[in-house]
Order: sequence, then C-alpha cells, then structure tokens
Amino acid sequence: MLPSSRTQLGLFFILLCPANIIGLWWAVGSPLVMDPNSICRKTKRLAGKQAELCQLEPEIVQEVAKGTKLGVRECQYQFRFRRWNCTSHSKYFGKILQQDIRETAFVYAITAAGVSHAITQACSMGELLQCGCELTRSRAPPSPTVGPGTEGTAWEWGGCGDDVQFGYEKSQQFMDAKSKKGKNDIRALIDLHNNEAGRLAVRSYMRTECKCHGLSGSCTLRTCWRKMPHFREVGDRLLERFNGAFKVMGGNDGKTLIPVGDNIKPPDKQDLIYSADSPDFCSANRKTGSLGTRGRVCNSTAMDTSGCDLLCCGRGHRDETVVLEENCLCRFHWCCVVQCRKCSVRQELSLCV
Repeated sequence: MLPSSRTQLGLFFILLCPANIIGLWWAVGSPLVMDPNSICRKTKRLAGKQAELCQLEPEIVQEVAKGTKLGVRECQYQFRFRRWNCTSHSKYFGKILQQDIRETAFVYAITAAGVSHAITQACSMGELLQCGCELTRSRAPPSPTVGPGTEGTAWEWGGCGDDVQFGYEKSQQFMDAKSKKGKNDIRALIDLHNNEAGRLAVRSYMRTECKCHGLSGSCTLRTCWRKMPHFREVGDRLLERFNGAFKVMGGNDGKTLIPVGDNIKPPDKQDLIYSADSPDFCSANRKTGSLGTRGRVCNSTAMDTSGCDLLCCGRGHRDETVVLEENCLCRFHWCCVVQCRKCSVRQELSLCV
C-alpha cells in the first residue's frame, strides 16, 4: 500500500537533497508532486537536460511522475512477500538509496522502466504533442503467422504501434542526467547501468500484434503493429535479474566495472549490478533503511520467501483471527450502477513476532 499523502509530501522534500533524482521521483502520491509546474518550481537543483525538460516540456515531466508511480506500485507488488517490501517510508527509503545494494539496483531499473513505459503509452494515447504512433515505413515485415489459412497472406504495417524509442530517449535524458556528472565515479556507473537495464526490459521485448482482414473471416490481409510488454511482465523480468544480480567492483581506471567472485562472464546490459551486500532486513534499523519484519503477514505453510520461517527470520509467528468487511451480493442496476452489500468475513492470519 502506498503511504499517505502527508508522508509522500514529506518524502518529496526530504529527498530533494541527494544528488540523484531517483529519490525525488519516488515521492509521487500528492497532487503537488504530480503537478509538473510544482515539481519544476520546487526542484531548483535540476540542471542540464532535466531543467530543459521542465522549462520546455512540462507535460513530459508529468509523464515522468506517472512512470515513477508505476514503478513504485510494481516494486511493491514484486517485493510484497520479501523482508524488504519496497517501502517508500520517508525515514527509511532514503537510506536504501544511499547504499549500493541489490534492492537499490532494482529501484533504479524499475523507475527507469516505468518512465519509459509511461511516456511511450502517452504517445500512443495521443496525450503528447511531441510524439505519436511508431513510424513503421522502413521497418522489416512482421514474422509470418503460423496457423491454417495464413499461408501467402499479405501484410502491411498499420494500427498504432508504440513509439518505444521516444519513451526510451526521454527516460534516458531525464533519469541519467545527474549520474553523468560523475563519469569516473563507480556508483554513477552502476546507477547508469541499472537505469539502462530497466529501459531495455521494455524496449527489447516489444511484441508484434496483427489483425486479419477479409471476407467471411478469411485472412487475406494482415495489419500489424508493435506493442510494449505489459508492465507486470517488465517487473517479473527485472525481478529475475534481481535474483541473479552481479556484484561488481571498480576497475583501476575508474571507468570500468569488474565482476566480483566466481562469475564466469561479466554482466550484460540487461543484468542488474551492485557493489555492497544487503542487510538482512530482519530488524528495524534506520541506518540501513530496514523497517524489520515484526508484525508482517506470512504464510505458515510456504517454503519460499513468503513463508514464516524466512520472513520472520526464525523468530516465529503467531496466529490471529481478524474480521474484515468486503463487498458481497453485488447487483447491477440499469443503468449503470452496481450496488453491493457489506459482509463480514473472518480470516486467519499468521504474523511475525
């Protein structure tokens, strides 16, 4: 669950201080933060490409904020059963960003991916004047469809393909701007790498969709266009990269990253990288940004990260019965209202002690 507007507003001002912009964009719940004019007016430290976007393309800045909010929600979904559940609590999240750990790598990647996805989606929806549907005149033909009745089918690019390149470039322009100032800084190199991994999780997995045209359901002509992956797919893919993230160290020249340990191959552009080990997140600790797991709901029968043994860090759990209200006996009334009753439901929960 996202924090209250007051907490988010506080996080907005607290995270103005770090040099990197990621922390700022994770404070995206209140109307102030979602308003591009307020963002640009309050963030006087923005410079270069970021300041240029604020001045010339405030509507892009609004999509940046929407994309960050998309990243927040997806991060909290992907980590909902883990000790660190991607909280954006103002007193703890800033500490996470100050460390170069796996969790920070995921935050950077999912934020850059969310920004790229949101801007591209706005282009396809006609919400931005600077862009529209993807230009497909010079693109190669779509791969042939396998199935009965499609042999020799003519095709043409049509519909409204997602202009993912525009979203990619705007995400790169905004999210990478601060880090580029320290090209010899190892942390900056790591942040830039993870930003790129997030964007590639969108751009590299475009899919082709086609629609058949013809009499009596025949497919004499196919109209095809390219669409982005659903953002849940992006989150799933980045979580896989998180689980297999590479630990790296800086090279002697200050411009390269070297894998640490027994890694056979260096990380590729889509891998997530980090340089410091994560805390265990078992106990509350403001210095590390850990909220701890006391009071978290766990699954007493699961053996994975949602199980009580792992989530509760061996401290054990207690069972508790709670009464929840939920909608029930819903009916549709013409036109166009759905009316529901409130029913009380007893639910057994396991909570970490």
